[in-house]
Amino acid sequence: MSGDIVGAWDVSLSDGVYRVEFEHGTTTGKRVIYINGKEVLRRDWMFKLVGKETFPVGSTDTKATISIEAITGFSYEYTLEINGKSLQTFLDNRSKISKTWMLKLGGADYRVVLEKDTMDVWCNGQKMETMGEFTENGSETHFAVENHECCIKATSSGRKRNGIVHSLLVDGIRIEEAIE
Repeated sequence: MSGDIVGAWDVSLSDGVYRVEFEHGTTTGKRVIYINGKEVLRRDWMFKLVGKETFPVGSTDTKATISIEAITGFSYEYTLEINGKSLQTFLDNRSKISKTWMLKLGGADYRVVLEKDTMDVWCNGQKMETMGEFTENGSETHFAVENHECCIKATSSGRKRNGIVHSLLVDGIRIEEAIE
């Protein structure tokens, strides 16, 4: 990658965290987008220096758009939108609809994500096979990572405002939620 990187953003999705980098040649109009260091879009000669580039991110092809706007003279502002929302709004909203846990098992790192609206569980980019069951105080979603027994328990907090509490247990041990 050359020295024309003008924007870099980290996008947390269910199947992983993606580093989006944008290269903009303000003399040639060149635009290059990298995801996790891999080039995904390149336009070498662009007459217009401003505009938008839209591209997919992750295995779920989440829609991302980089906007290039001129501020003054030869300075530009670059913003990233995910699914039509600013990155910050998207991430704030994601933290409401998903929960993430990071754990180490047998020396390997795992990132487990629960999508609360669908109850889908992702682990290191793979959607997991799960089995759900209702219990007297909520529900349990069971799945396995390597040969470890994993269970996400959903229980009522007893308070209306924060409704349901989700906790991950691996081999019966509770894992702290990760802050991304």
